[in-house]
Amino acid sequence: MPNSISDIRDAVRARALSEGFDVVRFARAAAAPGARDHLDAYLRDGRRGSMDWMERNADRRTDPAVLWPEARSIVVLGVNYAPGHNPLEDLAHRTAGAISVYARGDDYHDVMKKHLKRLASFIIDAFGGDAKVFVDTAPVMEKPLAHQAGIGWQGKHTNLVSREFGSWLFLGSVFTTLAIDPDTPETDHCGNCRACLDVCPTKAFVAPYQLDARRCISYLTIEHKGHIPREFREAIGNRIYGCDDCLAVCPWNKFAQASREAQFQARAALKRPPLAELVRLDDAAFRALFRASPVKRTGRDRFVRNVLIAIGNSGDAALAPEAERLLNDSSVLVRAMAVWALGRLEPQRLTTKHLAAGEDDAVIAEWHAALSRVP
Repeated sequence: MPNSISDIRDAVRARALSEGFDVVRFARAAAAPGARDHLDAYLRDGRRGSMDWMERNADRRTDPAVLWPEARSIVVLGVNYAPGHNPLEDLAHRTAGAISVYARGDDYHDVMKKHLKRLASFIIDAFGGDAKVFVDTAPVMEKPLAHQAGIGWQGKHTNLVSREFGSWLFLGSVFTTLAIDPDTPETDHCGNCRACLDVCPTKAFVAPYQLDARRCISYLTIEHKGHIPREFREAIGNRIYGCDDCLAVCPWNKFAQASREAQFQARAALKRPPLAELVRLDDAAFRALFRASPVKRTGRDRFVRNVLIAIGNSGDAALAPEAERLLNDSSVLVRAMAVWALGRLEPQRLTTKHLAAGEDDAVIAEWHAALSRVP
């Protein structure tokens, strides 16, 4: 039985690695320096978009001691999900959808939580105390915690960067009432590099380390529930769920190796899926295709909205009939983007006879904009 803090650290690390975690570090259950000020500025400037949940419980979000006062230490864990190819290559396949790497396999929340719970049970059984697990499901700021624990640092794109795993780490944590010596925080190794800032298609970074979610393709295609502003649609390209550009260009990825976790491997159906197939998904087919996938959280209507934007950007007139077919879809989101897509590919197919009485203002606006382009 381990009888010292060092022995406990070694035992927890060994058990975590046996559970499939790729990196294990320790931090104090205390607020990361500057975390509250950074969050306050982000919220004050309105850069969160419609993510109202970020404003709720800000005290608990930035300070683990407020979230759970009994916690004394945090085991911070990472799982490598690096792809076996450069996801930027998918952007050249304009008639196929580009899905963010993290969402091509099983939902990491579900996968990691099982392992985190087993690790927490081991800690309690072996050393006593109490423990709670978190994986992006509570007001916990995982990236500042990972920085404090020495796993990596928040790069200029605001995501975590690891010298060992590059940009590709899922994060989770086990809060414990045990006192365990923390690791040394990582330092920033971005230097003068600004590759992640310059590659952003929608110029979402207002400055290094400052992201405006309202311009971010990941936010727009996943979190945003309404009509995506016209100014961003062309830049979205064929990205139908998320965006990996700022992650993929990071030079630290040269040290990353493809993930060994089978559940995070890309499903065959999600490797450059044809837009012509995705746009035909009804609700039942959508749920079946994305069962146990994080994509399911968007719902069919928002997902097809994204697919139609990709179709409008494809330049392939053969996809025009697919957009035309959805002009009478039950979803306003879908109808509006069907108009936009068809207007991009074959605007002459548009006639006002398709407009239903009492049509949504957003759809009418799309019609007027599209018809203005008809020769």
